[in-house]
Amino acid sequence: MDYKRLGTTGLKVSELCLGAMMFGGRTDEQDSRKILQTFTDAGGNFIDTADVYNAGGSEEVLGRWLKTQQRSDYVVATKVWGRMSSQPNDQGLSRKHIFDAVDASLRRLGTDYIDLYQLHLWDDDTPLTESLQALDDLVRSGKVRYTGVSNFSGWQLQKAIDLCAQHGWAPLSSLQPLYTLLDREAEWELLPVCRNDGLGVITWSPLRSGWLSGAYRRGMTAPPEGSKVSTPGTHRWDRYANEHTWRVVDELEAVAAEAGRSMPQVAVRWLMQRPGVTAPIIGPRTSAYLDDLLGAADFTLPPELMERLDTASRPPRSPYPYFLAD
Repeated sequence: MDYKRLGTTGLKVSELCLGAMMFGGRTDEQDSRKILQTFTDAGGNFIDTADVYNAGGSEEVLGRWLKTQQRSDYVVATKVWGRMSSQPNDQGLSRKHIFDAVDASLRRLGTDYIDLYQLHLWDDDTPLTESLQALDDLVRSGKVRYTGVSNFSGWQLQKAIDLCAQHGWAPLSSLQPLYTLLDREAEWELLPVCRNDGLGVITWSPLRSGWLSGAYRRGMTAPPEGSKVSTPGTHRWDRYANEHTWRVVDELEAVAAEAGRSMPQVAVRWLMQRPGVTAPIIGPRTSAYLDDLLGAADFTLPPELMERLDTASRPPRSPYPYFLAD
């Protein structure tokens, strides 16, 4: 597996990031350890989790595994925002919650530092200066090495970058956005901001909760029972069951057949070759899924196949003012 710098930092991360969202939940500890070992045996060193994943269970499973490893070999990323109890200050991005949350994450991870600490969501109730200064203090204290954000809009990201520069705070090193063949809105503002200001890009849900896995085909009228798409969320059926999605799925299937690769491998590989992307986050539930996804690092899509996927996945019409540049 190859390695890339995280944005303009000197930190080297593997070109695939292992998402630990399933650990301590749908994926039990034994299978989680197998996934971790398979990923690291393949050269992966970048692992992403969050304090709210399975109420802290993901961090705990990862932490017990880290105890058996050389900690400095791995880049561990986690996130803060979500509610961990019913207490009013146990959510959001206030200084109090960030400080409490980082200490709780450190305990669960069994480590004295976090490589990449990310704000999971925007918080309308807290001044952004308060959140960013708290991150800077954590970097200065040594509890955190690098900082980033996830799920920010374009103006929110640019404001955070500018405030860090204005106040001399630790600069943001990365953005973790939704970006897939079915979700290319990040190209309108987020990716240009990251390229302009030197942020790494760690994309989540590259298969869009199964929509790009090969499990969904034109003609289906409902999602498989028990799937993520059958439950409420940003991946829900009525959001994606449309002609644009089926056109993307059809072309993805055709390109995968021509390339001699699986649909998930091609969907992930397309992301790996997109400008500005540092590492897609792959979050396999089982070792078998991981074995397939790791194949995305073993080939390159030629320009003509990239262009076919680009064309099929391009949104039907950009909103104002972006369509002025189309």
